[in-house]
Amino acid sequence: MNYDKTISPNENKACVSCHMPYAGFSGPIPSVNLLMIAYPGSAPFRAGKRTAQRYTYSSYVPPLQYDATQGLFFGGNFWDSRATGYLTRTPDGEQSQFPPVDPNEMASPDTACIAYKLSLAPYAPLFEQIWGAGSLSSIKWPSNVASVCATPEGAAEFGSNTQLLALSPSDRTLATNDYDHWAQSMSAFEHSLSISPFTSKFDAFPQGHIHYELRRGRWLCAVNGKGNCNSCHLDGRGTALQSTQADTSTAADVTPVFTCFGSANEGLPKNPRVAFYYETTPDSLGFTPNPGGFTYTDFGLGTFLRSGFGSAPNPNSSWTQYAATVDGQMQVATARDVAMVPPQCKSTEAPGPYFQKEFFHNGYIKSLKQLVHFYNTRDVYAYPVESGNCPAGTVEKVTCWPEPEVPQNVDMTTGELGLTDRRRIRS
Repeated sequence: MNYDKTISPNENKACVSCHMPYAGFSGPIPSVNLLMIAYPGSAPFRAGKRTAQRYTYSSYVPPLQYDATQGLFFGGNFWDSRATGYLTRTPDGEQSQFPPVDPNEMASPDTACIAYKLSLAPYAPLFEQIWGAGSLSSIKWPSNVASVCATPEGAAEFGSNTQLLALSPSDRTLATNDYDHWAQSMSAFEHSLSISPFTSKFDAFPQGHIHYELRRGRWLCAVNGKGNCNSCHLDGRGTALQSTQADTSTAADVTPVFTCFGSANEGLPKNPRVAFYYETTPDSLGFTPNPGGFTYTDFGLGTFLRSGFGSAPNPNSSWTQYAATVDGQMQVATARDVAMVPPQCKSTEAPGPYFQKEFFHNGYIKSLKQLVHFYNTRDVYAYPVESGNCPAGTVEKVTCWPEPEVPQNVDMTTGELGLTDRRRIRS
């Protein structure tokens, strides 16, 4: 299913189109990573608003929950945590249910179209072997099913109707169950060793030996020391923020996922290269992805809690009251596989051969070195300008960081870390 392009209306996009193994199951096309940020959808000239998030180790993320003691949200999948896990208890599975019916991604006009496409797939017998005989083959499809499912969502002819296929109540229930089983199957795949293997050098070395080689020691110096990475990208051990401190903790987790499962607003500037800002007029099907153009602001988790534009309905009304406190927050992604590149490329850094990646939700940061520089100097070189308007004598992303897209709730544990260039390079 992960590699099946026929799931999309134009049979041109599969899940893997945006999440290739050689890029850590994230964005696989350097030119897209550099320029338009979000990946093209099944319908021509449509693209979403965020980077293709890695889904390695995503099955370890718990359902979304609010911690009243800390006043923070934890869990959920997607940058804005809208795949809550409420229905299936597998946030990564529910994440797989969004792109197939997102008008800017795979764009199926009805969730039942996924069941229809599954019924035609060569692996349909295997699906029924797992999820029950007749779960696909017993559904009586209307005569227009092929034409409806070949038309991308958002077509003006459909209006606001999201159940375009005229199915009997029993067949609609079967199709809905099939879509949930699609999600559970995807979750099982993402939990497998094919996606989340725990086979890095960190995992291979016996736990309890912190400095297995000089390079790892330098890395830990940044992660568990002054860099303070371990406060959010947890490695299962304690943190010593000063050189005079000694980490006397023992490993609490021998297979850490290198995330706290929380969300944070790191103060990223608005990225004017995001294609979504320019999708302001109706396409050939009469659909306008972003009527607001450049006025659109991505409030992340805050938008989801308000059930806002471009997100999803919030299933828990008691969470809405906290929306303003999390505006701008995006999921703390796992640090695992963050540097994964094709074997012929040495890293994410120029000069080459290198692989152009994109980082954070809006792809503003383009390399790991640049990422660390941002964490280290965001507040040192802060200017009240938008991207592209840094003052003369400064260089954007070097000695000038434009103002945050969302200035509220900015995480102040980063921004002025005091790391030297020598430590940044070696970490």
